[in-house]
Amino acid sequence: MGLNLVQAWSQAKQRLEAAGLAGPVIDARLLVEAAADATRTDIVTDPYRPLTPEQEATLADYLARRERREPVSHILGRKGFWKIMLQVTPDVLTPRPDTETVVEYALRDFPEHAAWSILDLGVGSGAILLALLAERPAAKGLGIDASEEALAVARDNAAALGLAGRTALLRGDWTAGLADAAFDLVVSNPPYIASDVLETLEPEVKDFEPRLALEGGADGLDAYRILAPEILRVLRPGGRFAVEIGHDQKEAVEALFHAAGADDVRTIRDLSDRDRVVAGAKKALGN
Repeated sequence: MGLNLVQAWSQAKQRLEAAGLAGPVIDARLLVEAAADATRTDIVTDPYRPLTPEQEATLADYLARRERREPVSHILGRKGFWKIMLQVTPDVLTPRPDTETVVEYALRDFPEHAAWSILDLGVGSGAILLALLAERPAAKGLGIDASEEALAVARDNAAALGLAGRTALLRGDWTAGLADAAFDLVVSNPPYIASDVLETLEPEVKDFEPRLALEGGADGLDAYRILAPEILRVLRPGGRFAVEIGHDQKEAVEALFHAAGADDVRTIRDLSDRDRVVAGAKKALGN
């Protein structure tokens, strides 16, 4: 006799627990659902539904990969972020709940039907830009990334979400070639991990995430030194920005934006109550 859904979930959970993985209950459920083509509701309402031999083999492969610390998002090829589902690959940073703080802040005071133009620097999978466009039907956005592979993922995500018509994606070096005063909102989750810290991170990040999206130089601040003055250059007067930071970078990043002439610079905490987003504005004309 093969496994049923509830047995598969229980065994998967035990296996991941034994491997010392954090969050084994949720990981196990997600992997069982994907392998058995089941939903969370199926596990509750039809727990004794048997898995086919093929589904059991798929689940065994998924669990072996997770035991090797491959992220669930890479195994499944997708990750939920804000209110959207995104395709993810090893070429892009897996979107994290912390980054939703950027979206939440950016949507404040962003009128629902305003025809704003948004710039996402280091767009990756498209997480921030596409989450914003999904919430604001009159807005349009440009995403820039140095990685052609990341842009291919973002293009697929924009198309899958029905947002391709309002999304432009370009390969580029941050703001190089962009006109002055061109955007109402600039968002970014740049690489901010100091080089020597990178090697101490958990294997899911260190071994599976793209270095380009993580490494921020010796002190983790290289990207912000470039971005602070450039974000102010490409913002329209009165326009706003929100950039993700490392939890211990508040003072340094705020100082860079103050030096660049930003107005109303502040830091927003994430759901874990850690400093996560530095935000502010470009002075309005006449101020």
